[in-house]
Amino acid sequence: MHKVELSYLLAPQRGKNALIRNPLMDMLHAVREQGSISKAAKALDLSYRHVWGSLKDWEQTLGRTLIVWDKGQRARLTEFGEKLLWAERQAQARLAPQIEALRGDIERAFSTAFDDDAHVLTLYASHDAALSALREQASPRGLHLDIRFMGSVDAIAALNAGRCMMAGFHTLDQPDSHSVTAQTYRNLLKPGLHKLIGFAHRTQGLIIAKNNPLSIGGIADLAKPGVRYVNRAEGTGTRVLLDELMAGAGIAASGIQGYESQEPSHTAVAQAIAGGAADVGLGIESAAREKGLGFIPLAQERYHLVCLKSELPTPQVQALLKELQSRDWQTTLEGLPGYSGNVAQSGKVLSLRATLPWWTYRKEKPGKNTP
Repeated sequence: MHKVELSYLLAPQRGKNALIRNPLMDMLHAVREQGSISKAAKALDLSYRHVWGSLKDWEQTLGRTLIVWDKGQRARLTEFGEKLLWAERQAQARLAPQIEALRGDIERAFSTAFDDDAHVLTLYASHDAALSALREQASPRGLHLDIRFMGSVDAIAALNAGRCMMAGFHTLDQPDSHSVTAQTYRNLLKPGLHKLIGFAHRTQGLIIAKNNPLSIGGIADLAKPGVRYVNRAEGTGTRVLLDELMAGAGIAASGIQGYESQEPSHTAVAQAIAGGAADVGLGIESAAREKGLGFIPLAQERYHLVCLKSELPTPQVQALLKELQSRDWQTTLEGLPGYSGNVAQSGKVLSLRATLPWWTYRKEKPGKNTP
């Protein structure tokens, strides 16, 4: 059985004929109505050679004869050709409401591209509940966030490679210049090239089973015998935070059962614990609450958005800054478990060096390079 592929065209106005057009069906209908290839070609405003060649190609593709080619006789469709036209008419009649609805949906989607007041911003970012809430809130106002969730490191790398306009990542509230976090992000971000935008302040901690049956109290308990940890992928901001906390507690990765396991999001970590596949994982409070799990706060984080300095004046970024500075967004942020809007500096363009003080520069010796 042959398969059907659908395509569409963008045009100033809709055509008068079939809801879904197919060039083969148009040719078969024209041949039947006109009685010759040349007249059919003229009716379709195509060349004889094009119509004749296309019909031959279709016969080869379908493995069936479409036209009775008797010389000197009126061209007519074979039984197979007639059945194709019949089947197409049946499908058009039966599916007309669904086809019309689909076409309307596609037109509404494309209307955004022609709306000068609407903006689309591509954002690669570390998984975050607040970003999902922002996407839902901003869309009705004409700001459409095209978000792809991935690890913080991969998100910033995508920004630097030009695959997105903005990236999202998170760090400890007071990052140390010699920390694992600094080592991870220092070479990816450059003062003068990138601009940091405040977004959210959130709490990360240990997601645990309800009522905490293993009496887990902190990061040191991850090394207790029998405790099964579920980790995030290497390159994610949460994995960087875990390594930071482990270094501070003097815990080696080899001492944690499940350190090599990987889940793609905070929600997936919570689901693994809720389903009994693991006992504990590092994540955000909202993911724990959503699954009815326990939560032990460990660290305060700032979730940052970053873009190239050259992109700041663009309509997309300016629309985002306006949305983040709105009272509605502050209310939304305050309503998310584990998030705070008061210290988030949402929508403010921040100094990279002041917020993430990881860069040091040698001072030139007096007289060096001086003529």
